[in-house]
Amino acid sequence: MEVILPADLEGKLSRLAAEQGRDSGSLVLEAVERMVDHDAWFIAEVEKGLADLERGEILSHEELGRRLEERLSQRRTA
Repeated sequence: MEVILPADLEGKLSRLAAEQGRDSGSLVLEAVERMVDHDAWFIAEVEKGLADLERGEILSHEELGRRLEERLSQRRTA
């Protein structure tokens, strides 16, 4: 596979690779791997949410707000 990058992006990539003492190819591979893994995780989470909806397991707007407030107040006291 070959990927053609715009010159400005290729320059940024080269500078970043040099700063890290790595080659550009390894940075691109790492970035693509992260993106693919994140997309797979995100799709799985959406599917879980849809399954919850199908089972009728939903939170009201009010309940969600209450739970969020609880968590935020726990963080403030921690």
